[in-house]
Amino acid sequence: MTEKPEKPEKPGDTDAVSLFVERFAAQLVEAGMTRMPARVFAALMSSDSGAMTSAELGEQLQVSPAAVSGAVRYLSQQHLVSREREPGSRRERYRIHSNQWYEAFTSRDVLLKRWSDSLREGVESLGADTPAGRRLAENAAFFDFLQGELGAIMERWREHRERIFGPS
Repeated sequence: MTEKPEKPEKPGDTDAVSLFVERFAAQLVEAGMTRMPARVFAALMSSDSGAMTSAELGEQLQVSPAAVSGAVRYLSQQHLVSREREPGSRRERYRIHSNQWYEAFTSRDVLLKRWSDSLREGVESLGADTPAGRRLAENAAFFDFLQGELGAIMERWREHRERIFGPS
């Protein structure tokens, strides 16, 4: 029997926030994200401003600045976090936007095309009539299909989001 998670005493309580961060991070880790980027991402998502400095993240998560830096580098590459400089300061803030998942998924379009093109080169090298060539061709077709569907899904999301949350 699965235990039901404890309900926090009051929303915004630091213990409740920490519990959320660790639980959501654990789910992201189960889905394939490495632990520290998952924790940083969850911490940013749970902050009211959606932005924190490296020192703030380190303090909340009880980790070193180097751990935060590596996590932010990964999250930036995945288009899940952006960096911004505080005016008049050398400190950077790391920001999560309400549309971070949208950005992350739409950036996959380029990756899908690259994979499809590479697989097609493999088909030419191996021969389309070989078992390996046919396997590569099927995978290339799969990525082509995903790429075509991704645009339509994102358009439907924009329309759905606007109906629920209004114009952005």
